[in-house]
Amino acid sequence: MTTAPGENTELSDEDHKLVVLARGALARAETSTAAAVRDGDGRTYAGAPVEMPSLRLSGLQVAIATALSSGARAFEAAVVVNGAADDPGMITLTEVSADAYAVLTDLKGAPVERVGSV
Repeated sequence: MTTAPGENTELSDEDHKLVVLARGALARAETSTAAAVRDGDGRTYAGAPVEMPSLRLSGLQVAIATALSSGARAFEAAVVVNGAADDPGMITLTEVSADAYAVLTDLKGAPVERVGSV
């Protein structure tokens, strides 16, 4: 499910934490987008895009890979700051957890769109 901009995009306290983590990754990496995920145990992971000639990953893909390599088996939610619903990490997020959702925000962290389970 995808919500229209402004519809059902209120952030919970836990989702707000993901925004803070993603914005931190964005600032550290000096990129225009970044992401954070919360696994099934409530642990959080952040990531910024990797763009090399031999490797291209979105921030969401980096956050998911970090979580999976740390033992995560499920995801509850993701936040992508200044991202899009067609981020290639969305497929992996729902592949691991069909009921996971993602919140897309603007650069300031204000919710723009929610993708996935309600």
